[in-house]
Amino acid sequence: MAGKKTKSNRGFAAMDPARQREIARKGGESVPQEKRSFSMNPELAAAAGRKGGQSVPDEKRSFSRSRELAAAAGRKGGQASDRASEA
Repeated sequence: MAGKKTKSNRGFAAMDPARQREIARKGGESVPQEKRSFSMNPELAAAAGRKGGQSVPDEKRSFSRSRELAAAAGRKGGQASDRASEA
């Protein structure tokens, strides 16, 4: 079979934009309002992040062991953010 295969649109790519939006909207609705608590309660989100961080063993917490590494990562993220806003 030496013929070229043409790529056909399937799934989301084959749908019209209105149908795509309708399906995407359902994803946001699938979580009840009372369970969307992180956006409404920053303290709860911070507590959850802290809990997740505590599950990592001390020897694998590279940022807490190396201030320079954490600072470099922060700078890199800030520079990436600046470039994204310029584009």
